[in-house]
Parts: sequence; C-alpha cells; structure tokens
Amino acid sequence: MEYGNKNYIKSVLKLNGITIKKLAGLLSEKTGKQYTQGGLTSKINRDGISFKEAAIIAEILGYELEFVRKNGLK
Repeated sequence: MEYGNKNYIKSVLKLNGITIKKLAGLLSEKTGKQYTQGGLTSKINRDGISFKEAAIIAEILGYELEFVRKNGLK
C-alpha cells in the first residue's frame, strides 16, 4: 500500500491536533499568501503541495524535512 503525501499530512495534523482550517490560517500568516480550507484540502488530495509548502507546514508543526541518503547509494 502506498502511503502518499495526503496520508502523511493528515496523520501529522491529527497527531498535533490541528485541523486543515487552522493549518490554512497558519500558512496564510506565515507566507502572506491566502490559503483557504477548501483550497488546501484540494491541494493535499491531489498531491499538489510543493516541497516549499511541505517544508513550511513541517516548520509550523515543529518538524523539519531532510534528505537522508539510503545505505549503499552514492
């Protein structure tokens, strides 16, 4: 079973007790760009979140994104 961005984001929001509506408001405050609950839900559902947006979401929730090299790869 593939665990896509949609499920990751929704799981992290649930773990942190934050709704999509609240996240949209926090994203709007942080970026100065208008995010709505419906627009953000649509982006999440179609995997339309950019890496930059994902990094901002992570930061809002107290996380960070990082690239970790897999063993054996150069």
